[in-house]
Amino acid sequence: MNSGYAIPAVALVVVATVLVGAFGLRISRTTSDFYVASRTVGPRLNAAAISGEYLSAASFLGIAGLVLVQGPDMLWYPVGYTAGYLVLLLFVAAPLRRSGAYTLPDFAEARLASQGVRRLAGAFVVGVGWLYLLPQLQGAGLTLTVLSGAPDWLGGVIVAVVVTAIVAAGGMRSITFVQAFQFWLKLTALLVPALFLVLAWQGDGAPGRPFEEPATFREQRSVRVDDTLTLKLEEPLTVTVDGTVDGRTRDGARVALPAGSHRIEAGTRLTFDADTRVPAAGRGADDALSPSRAESRAERPLYATYGLILATFLGTMGLPHVVVRFYTSPTGVAARRTTVAVLGLIGAFYLLPPLYGALGRLYAPELTLTGKADAAVLLLPDRVIGGVGGDLLGALVAGGAFAAFLSTASGLTMAVAGVLTQDVLPSRAVSHFRLGTLLAMAVPLAASALVGGLPVADAVGLAFAVSASSFCPLLVLGIWWRRLTPPGAAAGMLVGGGSALLAVAATMGGFPGDGALHALLAWPALWSVPLGFLTMVLVSLATPGRVPAGTAAILARFHLPEELGTEELRTEGPRTDELRAGTLSTDDLRAAKPGTDDQRTAADRREERTR
Repeated sequence: MNSGYAIPAVALVVVATVLVGAFGLRISRTTSDFYVASRTVGPRLNAAAISGEYLSAASFLGIAGLVLVQGPDMLWYPVGYTAGYLVLLLFVAAPLRRSGAYTLPDFAEARLASQGVRRLAGAFVVGVGWLYLLPQLQGAGLTLTVLSGAPDWLGGVIVAVVVTAIVAAGGMRSITFVQAFQFWLKLTALLVPALFLVLAWQGDGAPGRPFEEPATFREQRSVRVDDTLTLKLEEPLTVTVDGTVDGRTRDGARVALPAGSHRIEAGTRLTFDADTRVPAAGRGADDALSPSRAESRAERPLYATYGLILATFLGTMGLPHVVVRFYTSPTGVAARRTTVAVLGLIGAFYLLPPLYGALGRLYAPELTLTGKADAAVLLLPDRVIGGVGGDLLGALVAGGAFAAFLSTASGLTMAVAGVLTQDVLPSRAVSHFRLGTLLAMAVPLAASALVGGLPVADAVGLAFAVSASSFCPLLVLGIWWRRLTPPGAAAGMLVGGGSALLAVAATMGGFPGDGALHALLAWPALWSVPLGFLTMVLVSLATPGRVPAGTAAILARFHLPEELGTEELRTEGPRTDELRAGTLSTDDLRAAKPGTDDQRTAADRREERTR
């Protein structure tokens, strides 16, 4: 790829992001602007902003990389990512907006009247947010390295600086405009090159199909192995070797490798003949793109598929950067309309990454050996089209990729900074919010320089598993089950989310390596989500006396339209017994409606005190 085109494109995206964020800063005036854009974001703008922050490095680069390496089985990723919003629409969107909270910990406190549950929810928000931020920073580093040969850490540092500046300066008001702008940029950056790639592929007369199993070198190809790996051959392979294979050094010699495993040392160059199948490759746990989850998927494909489906379907509703955007909707109805629009926008976007992965299997199959499969989207315009046209399309894709890192990192940083400001720092003032923004980005930035991790889509998939195991039970039971108690909620989050988090840590650390236990840890949602629900229900049933006072009123507030969600329903009072008994009519509620001042939520009153 010609960096003379790509680097200016990335720079232009960064500058445009700063300018759009500055526009938001000009109209950001209050604490409510910083946290929830004063709850005035309409469905169309909010849907574009949610789609912008949701379509992360995993969506822009990672899905194509997984399809390239493992074929059409990976289409479950975009299906799950999209279907998660359907679950969110049905069970959570409107009640969550009516809760009047700023953050998930706010919701936990409002529903359960427990500071302990609030602090625990805050810890999980920070943990999930940091886990999700890691692949964004690593993806930015990979992109800049592919474009210019820059060090891996530089792209992450650029994203961290830009995002911290935008979020700290303008808060939610700024990043709403930034993320909406970046969604349309990302869609254009994938759609326009995809049209040219398909036309070039159709005119190429290339043999085979993009989803050919397994991927095959169409022409003689030399591959340099940058990190030591193990080739796993199902049949003998003859290859030209310039380097060290199985402890023996070769200098451009033709070597016949028998079926089995062969160790390829870093720096070795392998030259494959045309029509040779691309061999499977395995790496150590310290490799930045370890395919350990891919190996467990190959061993137990059905279990891995169900684990992926459950994590992506249920994890979306607990992602802190997604949930916080619903607090910006004016009403619960607007939140539902926003969700429907998001389904359409991200559904259209997710038609494109699998196409890049399919073409990558045909035109860039060696990326499965180099450990840079996530770079397929960036390299395909040059491989398929070439010349100035390929360079220009590659620059457009590179700009879109950087927009993906910036938009998702903005939303995550906003969500984590909000929790740190609300629950950790001594004051909720705007100055402390800016300090929280620095802390929210500093930890994952430092970790990205120290921890290798997984392919970006796999790393994000693990964040979904933790979210699904902790916040999904809390939100679903908190909104729909009146017998939920603070001990039950805390136990469910600790057991479900904590076990998923430990499984994530073990997977990223390469333990235990293979076998049934490894599959269980690599795809934890299939057991950790039911465990979280079951624990929450059983402990709540065992502590019936801990159901918070006024639970019926709180649930009524979640489910009734805003004009009926009065202060009378939020506090214990003479009409609460009628509400519990089901004898309180709609006319009674309207008659009991207090003045405007009484309709302020706890978060609104806290904001006023802060100002």
